[in-house]
Amino acid sequence: MADPKGFLKDGREVAPRRPVEERVQDWGEVYPGGPGRALLPIIGTQAGRCMDCGIPFCHQGCPLGNIIPEWNDLVWREDWEGASERLHATNNFPEFTGRLCPAPCETACVLGINQDPVTIKNVEVTIADKAWDSGFVRPQPPEWLSGRTVAVVGSGPAGLAAAQQLTRAGHTVAVYERADKIGGLLRYGIPEFKMEKKVLDKRLEQMRREGTVFRAGVEVGVDELTADRLRERYDAVVLAMGSTVARDLDVPGRQLDGVHQAMEFLPQANRAALGEEVEGQIMATGKHVVIIGGGDTGADCLGTSTRHGAASITQLEIMPEPPHARPAGQPWPTYPMVFRVSSAHEEAGERVYAVSTQELVGDDQGRVRALRLVDVVFENGRPTEVEGTEREIPADLVLLAMGFTGPERAGLVDQLGVDLDERGNVKRDGDYQSSVPGVFVAGDVGRGQSLIVWAIAEGRAAAASVDRFLTGSTTLPAPIPPHARPLVV
Repeated sequence: MADPKGFLKDGREVAPRRPVEERVQDWGEVYPGGPGRALLPIIGTQAGRCMDCGIPFCHQGCPLGNIIPEWNDLVWREDWEGASERLHATNNFPEFTGRLCPAPCETACVLGINQDPVTIKNVEVTIADKAWDSGFVRPQPPEWLSGRTVAVVGSGPAGLAAAQQLTRAGHTVAVYERADKIGGLLRYGIPEFKMEKKVLDKRLEQMRREGTVFRAGVEVGVDELTADRLRERYDAVVLAMGSTVARDLDVPGRQLDGVHQAMEFLPQANRAALGEEVEGQIMATGKHVVIIGGGDTGADCLGTSTRHGAASITQLEIMPEPPHARPAGQPWPTYPMVFRVSSAHEEAGERVYAVSTQELVGDDQGRVRALRLVDVVFENGRPTEVEGTEREIPADLVLLAMGFTGPERAGLVDQLGVDLDERGNVKRDGDYQSSVPGVFVAGDVGRGQSLIVWAIAEGRAAAASVDRFLTGSTTLPAPIPPHARPLVV
């Protein structure tokens, strides 16, 4: 293990963020020099808090199965190259997860039973950034080519993980993305202040050097490349298009100008932050912004609106405010629903819980000017409006961040004729194969809206099944059950 007394003598410390008044003036990551560098002065003591417990439940908490105690020990011993090798053995993109994952591994940490858990996420991103700075991350092209071809549709974390694994196994892999640049939501859904796109671009360059081919600006099933042509051209297909149909708000006034889905607002802001010209960009500058939805996407809208210079920002959530400590009904090692504060919440805005939107109120020009809401209480799991609590709040810009309901069916999904499950996701068997032979499914398109670690884990697992389908056997990591669920209430 690392320091045998580390967890006894050292407390938990996390990477410090830049001052609020400084970071809201730019789009850079909220950590000085990036999260990996921000923790370097205290990384030894934090990694040394790992207990090397008899049964490391952090493994169970992490869908990727990261061997966390081993790389904690290597960091404490200052063996950065060894730590990088151990980390990359289970995770293709630790620089992504170390920035974006909500760290279910930490809520499963054995030390967290009665103390603050190990700062696993911070240690992970420090290893990843240190590995890039030190030249430990190098292309790993295959020694030989199998002669088999694979198309991966979608370039989010699931698609990229599947593509990298299959390329390294010797297959010729092409990744198709309908946007003009590769990356999926990593590119245009995640704001710069959470992950600068140079982090993504470095990994894509490694993949190019390994042999993965990227084809951006091609919407398979809509453009000239139909489903039939795709299957004729490739020996196997991996669907990794994500869950992209946004949940809508069915209330009077939804049609008013100034009411937008979060994924209309965020991609435009990301493009502008990267210096691109965005015609007709949705801006929060000087406006009273209301965000409906209390999750990560809502927080991304909050941080973006703050940097635009919004007059006020209110984030609404229909659920009651969660407790600040782990509730009794969500015991260790489950991932508890507790009150969390993101970097965006530190900067601005008000969070209002247990409310429901009744109506969006417009002005004479057809623009939204206010939002009418009401308090709710939950009875038998259903929200009930509280009479007499109706009120209006000013709203010049309303952003809907209520999650996603499944993949888009028109185009490729319909053309392939794959079966769907009861939730509208693409159905797959225990080998990640759809009802159409040779067509495999990874990530949110089959799982439903989920975490980045699950996307990468499913991409890796689906790649193993594809490799076995093409060659009869595989040396890639064995798949996890496709219908496994994290311990999240």
